[in-house]
Amino acid sequence: MTSTGTKSGTTLLAGDAASDTTLILASGSTIRAQLLRGAGLDFIVETAPVDEAEIRIALQAEGASAGDTAVALAEAKALRVSRKRPGALVIGCDQMLDCNNVWFEKPGDRDHARAHLQALRGRAHTLSSGIVVARDGQRIWHELSTARLTMRPLSEEFIEAYLDAAGDAVQSSVGAYQLEGLGAQLFSRIEGDYFTILGLPLLPLLDFLRQHGLLKR
Repeated sequence: MTSTGTKSGTTLLAGDAASDTTLILASGSTIRAQLLRGAGLDFIVETAPVDEAEIRIALQAEGASAGDTAVALAEAKALRVSRKRPGALVIGCDQMLDCNNVWFEKPGDRDHARAHLQALRGRAHTLSSGIVVARDGQRIWHELSTARLTMRPLSEEFIEAYLDAAGDAVQSSVGAYQLEGLGAQLFSRIEGDYFTILGLPLLPLLDFLRQHGLLKR
């Protein structure tokens, strides 16, 4: 599925060659698009249909870490779009939540979201955000960034009130929380990069784009 291009107010691209390079976000995530737009990038959104569950299951069976799996999923998405878009720089992203070697996915409904919060409350977990940039069907750069979050002990009453207030938005976020919103109320401690928690290690990506002449230094 391809959506229309997303334009920022100001694009700090460097040079004519850079301006000719199409930047594509291979993700339907609204927050990732907002982060790139806020950083002043012009890009197109083109989601990549990959079987994420199959990849996760296969890699977990092989003993891969959650972080390696996040990068593999990001690469699968980036390559899928890159093969159809010659010359473009394609950004693939994915995120994995690991709590004591149990992997959590996006909750499918309110009941699953409640179960996730009940399992995570009072405990620490790790978020791994993988990002891959591909061009012409080849991975040319990747980054893995992790954050550690400790969820405070949550009462059943708070969980129900939180789910009421957050609505269906919790289904779009692994762990059933969105730190940029009401999810901030769930935690007692956070260690790591804010952008990593949102699912896009933005600062390393911007550095990559600068080093390759796509942003002004």
